[in-house]
Amino acid sequence: MKRTVILLILSTLLGCFSGCASTQNAQVAATTAPVYQFTSALCEGTGISVTRLITEKVSCLHDYSLNVRQVKAAEAADVIVISGGGLEDFMADLLDDSKRIDSSTGISMMGCEDHSHEDHHHEHDAHFWLSPMLAKQMATNICIGLSQKYPQHKSVFEQNLAQLHGQLDALQSYGESQLADLSCRELMTFHDGFAYFADAFNLTIVESIEEEAGSEASAQELKRLIGVVEDKDLPAIFTEVNGSVSAANIIAIHTGTEIFDLDMCMGSINYFGAMRRNIDTVKEALG
Repeated sequence: MKRTVILLILSTLLGCFSGCASTQNAQVAATTAPVYQFTSALCEGTGISVTRLITEKVSCLHDYSLNVRQVKAAEAADVIVISGGGLEDFMADLLDDSKRIDSSTGISMMGCEDHSHEDHHHEHDAHFWLSPMLAKQMATNICIGLSQKYPQHKSVFEQNLAQLHGQLDALQSYGESQLADLSCRELMTFHDGFAYFADAFNLTIVESIEEEAGSEASAQELKRLIGVVEDKDLPAIFTEVNGSVSAANIIAIHTGTEIFDLDMCMGSINYFGAMRRNIDTVKEALG
């Protein structure tokens, strides 16, 4: 009996070590959830292993740093696929040109607004995957990079890309259909990364407030935002799933406006599910 228990424990430990090793020794490492999902879809049927570096539920990577596991996985990979647009500047030391695939190649970046209560400012908004059409370019860039690294699988990559493009076209059509006849097309968001989503579906962001712990909106800023909601008669304001809601709650109390959550699609590997929920949420809030 004792021998059986010992064997079971050893088997479990070996399985864990094997799983950890396979993650660290994956051929392709992808940084964020959207990059990981698209890369995994493109590699389906090739036998190429893909690991996701950033697994935490984050919406931005402003002050992010890699842990030991992530550094080892990145160093062991043949290829690192990144979102680009400056999002992964924190890991620049690991991103030599020989192993990097930048999914933002050729995509024109929108600028970020500068808010007086922020402690940081980024020149570009790198959340372009929130536009299905830009996500198609993102997937194409990854496909090109993978085909150059693994030319023997080029035809499979391209077949998978065609399927992925079809899914993204369907997502765009779904959003256009659902959001065609809204009673209001103006959004106040509590994250400055939803501009691509708004642009994709002919919406207008009247205010985007970047709020984090220690950089909350001032009383003067809150008063101004309350005035914007009242002047424009906004039926809803939108927070980010993993973001702060303190300012939104104050505005809602003073205006009676409802609060809805939108997802940056960085904390979930189900990009299509998260995007459809965003579309459905806007439909519910502004329909």
